[in-house]
Amino acid sequence: MHPFIPAASAAAVQVTGLLPGWMDPNQFLRDPALAPWLVLLVCAFLFVETGLLVGFFLPGDSLLFTSGLLAATGTIHVPIAVLAGAAFLAALGGDQTGYLIGRKAGPAVFNRPGSRLLRGEYADKAHSFFLKYGRRSVVLARFVPIVRTFLPVTAGVGKMSYRAFLAYNAVGALLWGVGVTFLGFWLGRYAWIGENIDLIFVGIVLVSFVPVGIELLKNRRRKRSQ
Repeated sequence: MHPFIPAASAAAVQVTGLLPGWMDPNQFLRDPALAPWLVLLVCAFLFVETGLLVGFFLPGDSLLFTSGLLAATGTIHVPIAVLAGAAFLAALGGDQTGYLIGRKAGPAVFNRPGSRLLRGEYADKAHSFFLKYGRRSVVLARFVPIVRTFLPVTAGVGKMSYRAFLAYNAVGALLWGVGVTFLGFWLGRYAWIGENIDLIFVGIVLVSFVPVGIELLKNRRRKRSQ
């Protein structure tokens, strides 16, 4: 089989059976009727991660990449343009929400003693990132887990010009939401990826939680040292 699969024949890829039937994405994603709901689900996850502080643990990068990958192999029946466009709008809207939260009630959000989710160190990390990179941080933070969740709030607290925030936010949403989705779509058109998509799917899920695990270990060590 040729290592590159044209878009027209991408749906013909046969994946391996490394997963049991109930975990095989082909068993529940190929139904065309599910396409609109899958797009909405992807958008919901992206919006929560980038717009609501409680979504900092969600793996947005992996979700975008995997969505593009599955669209390329025909596992999900969603046009890549629709998927990427929806991801862009969800990422853009999420950051706008985060900015408004920071503008209206940012400092008070992190002044909850004993909160296990909205930790002050997450805000401090985003604030340091914002100070280091300035307005560019709105774009760069898209590619940094946890920081991308809290930085829009930090920008709102710091009363960054909304017009400037909106411009940088649009660029970041385009590079991240559309770029990562198309990267997965481009790689998904290679035969060896299509033939091993279930194994890759599991690998991506596992890797997605590495940043969260690192943060939890750091917090545990910090508590022990204190």
